[in-house]
Formats: sequence, structure tokens, C-alpha cells
Amino acid sequence: MKLFDVYPLIPVTITRAEGCKLWDDQGEEYLDLYGGHAVISIGHTHPHYVKRIKEQLDQIAFYSNSVRIPIQQQFASKLGELSCLHDYQLFLCNSGAEANENAIKLASFATEKSGMIAFSGAFHGRTSAAVALTDNPKIVAPCNARDDFHILPFGDLEAVEAVLKSNEIGGIIIEGIQGVGGIQVPNAEFLLGLEKLARTYHAKLILDEVQSGFGRTGRFFAYQWIDGLRPDIISMAKGMGNGFPIGGILIAPDFEGSHGLLGTTFGGNHLACAAGLAVLEVLEEEKLQQRAEKLGEQLIAELSKISHITEIRGKGLMIGIDLDRDAGAVRSELVKKYRIFTGSAAKKQTIRLLPPLSVDWNQLNSFISALKEILNA
Repeated sequence: MKLFDVYPLIPVTITRAEGCKLWDDQGEEYLDLYGGHAVISIGHTHPHYVKRIKEQLDQIAFYSNSVRIPIQQQFASKLGELSCLHDYQLFLCNSGAEANENAIKLASFATEKSGMIAFSGAFHGRTSAAVALTDNPKIVAPCNARDDFHILPFGDLEAVEAVLKSNEIGGIIIEGIQGVGGIQVPNAEFLLGLEKLARTYHAKLILDEVQSGFGRTGRFFAYQWIDGLRPDIISMAKGMGNGFPIGGILIAPDFEGSHGLLGTTFGGNHLACAAGLAVLEVLEEEKLQQRAEKLGEQLIAELSKISHITEIRGKGLMIGIDLDRDAGAVRSELVKKYRIFTGSAAKKQTIRLLPPLSVDWNQLNSFISALKEILNA
């Protein structure tokens, strides 16, 4: 049976990983500065992470949400502590797309409105409602198209208010920092303005922190760089499980749940919660969030000295680097000659960096040297 073609593949077969290092089937070593689409947060095969999952597997791997699962509450308590969102409610699922799907549905339930707003450059997932709010017509099937879903210019509060005035809008969804869109960082004025408009027109503000959450930007969630901002719903996944499929939404306390409103078979299973809890424990113990902020500042400062880089965006270890040329050939050269993995973005001239938060300065410096050599060649 042939596999369905999904992504253009890097011609490498990875068979082993540790920390920020990868090895292929030929024994060649690579540096991972992409983390498999921002998934690897605490480093590949972290010993504490592996131990947590193995211990859980020895006890029970899965039972459905029809019984009490104590590790879910352990995870929720630790998540509330590290995110400083103790009063929010947690719904667990399996992926970022599923998290956004449930966030959109919950906003619609709460407001009894069907319309939604997203922004140019947005990527919220590939499922029905999430993909309809993703700014990429190539992946939106005819069955996903929605007349009451609006993709508006990024940063344009006037356009948002115009749609809110004339439509039944139940929610506004925006990424804490746009990932696929090329590491576009919304400023405080825009995000606080969205919150104010949402309150005025009785819509819900959804912060998509699927890529930008779990310490990646130097704050637990990227929106927390802005004082006073309080979303109604926060979606999360990717770095949440360090490779184990887990997602979720944090829901403000004024939402009232009822049996059957949301549901999931695999969400919050024992193994997923063990993986998630291990991630939180390592983030706290190794102070990876604080390291991400410091290393990110240092990395941006050094990158800004390199010729042929036209712009650098991002926070912490979520960085977009714009070049004066197509980045595809540069990324290929980084893999072939220097054995370094980096990410692409919707903008062809952008290199996206999303390394494990355990990356060290020597590893980042090797990337800086390699990039400098390629651009100056």
C-alpha cells in the first residue's frame, strides 16, 4: 500500500534522537532547530519524560472519560500553577486542530452566534471549522467554506469592528504569534483592542497558542507578554506533549459546562496526561521558559549582524528570519552541508526557528555560523 503524499520530504530517515540532536539510518548526526513543527519542547527522549510514560504504561495506558482519571487533575493543577491561570477550566483533546475546533464550537454555544473572525496569515488547523478560519485557500475544501467566517487584515481593528457591527459574530480567533504565517507578532494595541471589541459586541476572544505556548516565547503563553489581556478561551497542543498527541483548551470561569456539550474518546487519556505532566515538571525544574527568553534575545542580537537578513521577528525561541532571497535553497544547504534542520513558512523568504527549549548557545551559534557562510557564499 502506498502512503498518501502529504509533505515535501527532507531526504533523510531519522532513527534516533536525544535533546536537540537527531541521527539518521546512516549514523549521521543532525541539529534539530525545528522541533518537528514546534512539537519538541523539553528535548527529544528526555529521561524524566521517558520514565513518566513508562511508569504510566506499567499501570494503565487508557480508559475512557467515563471514569475518574486522577492524573488529569494532577496535570490540570500543575498547568494552572505554571500558567498562572488557576481559575480557568481545562478540556483535554488530542491535537491543535481539535483544540481550535472545540474553542470555536464553545464560543458559538456561549454566544448563540455562528460567525467567526480570523486574520490574514492565520493557520488554525485542517479540520472543518479550523480550516475555514485558516488563510490558505489551497487547503480549504468546498465543504469547509463558510459565508459567516471572515478572514480580515492582520492588525486592522477598524475592519474587525465593521464586521462585528454588521454580522452575528460569536468569536475572534488569533494566534499568540503566527507560526505558519511567518512569525508575525501581534502588538499590544491590536490584541487589547480585539479584547475590547469582543466585550463590546458580545463575542468571545480565542487565543490560539498551539505553536506559541508552553514557554516557547519566554512566557508560558505568548499573549502573556501583554499586561492585562484575558482571553475567553486558549487553545494549546504541540509542545504540550513533547511528541505525545495531546491538546486542550483553557476556558474562562464564566463559561458553564453541561454534560455532552464537549466530549472526546482519547482526550486526556492516562499516557497523554503522563507526557503532559512530565513536560510541565521539566519546564519548571530546568527553567526552560526563562532560558528561552534569554537565548532568544541573544540569538536575535547576533542574527541582526548578518548581511542578507532583511528582518527578524519573534520572541524567545520562536523566531522568523527573512532573507533577501528564497529561503528554500538556504534551508536545503543547511541540511545537506551543515546537518541542521530549520522550518519554512508561508512567506518563501522566511526561515522559521522552533528548536527544543533545551537547546544551548553552542548549538545556536553553530547555526549562526552556518547561515552566515551560506548567505555570504
